[in-house]
Amino acid sequence: MRIFLDTEFTDFLNCELLSLGLVTERGEEFYAELVDTDRSLCSDFARVAVLPQLDRDPAASCIEAELSLRLLSWLSTFRSAEPLMICVDHPTDWELFTYLVRDPETLLTPPWMKGQSIAAAIDPRRVEEYWEVHGRRSHHALHDARANRYAYLRGARSES
Repeated sequence: MRIFLDTEFTDFLNCELLSLGLVTERGEEFYAELVDTDRSLCSDFARVAVLPQLDRDPAASCIEAELSLRLLSWLSTFRSAEPLMICVDHPTDWELFTYLVRDPETLLTPPWMKGQSIAAAIDPRRVEEYWEVHGRRSHHALHDARANRYAYLRGARSES
C-alpha cells in the first residue's frame, strides 16, 4: 500500500516539524500539528505560508511524543506482509517522518515501512488541477499530501 506523506517545518536550516499529513491510496487520512515546536525558528516563508494555516483543528494538536504514538498506531492498522510505501516528494519529509517512527533503541525505521520518492512521478499540472478543483492552498501538510496522491494516481492511470 502507498501512503502519501507531506510535512511542514520551520526552515531548511533549523528544521523542526510543524505538521504532518498522510493519505492512503484508498483515502484514509492522518493529520497532526506539533504544539511543542519553537515557532520562533520559522523562516519568513513558514511564517507567511504555513503558520496561518495551523491551529484550526484542536484534535490535531499534540506534542512530539504523543504524535509518535498516534502515528505508529495509525500506520500499524495498514501493516501487512508487504511493506507500506511512504511516498514523499521531498527528502526532508522522509527525514522528519523517520525521526517520529524510528525504534528508540536502534534508531531504525520499522522494516514494515519503506520510503519512496515520487517527485519525478508527479506532474505539476496535476497538482495545480487538484488545487483548482478543490480550492485549497498549498503548504498545509494534509492538503499537500492529498494533492500528491491525486497527481500520482492520475498520472499512474493515464500511463496504463
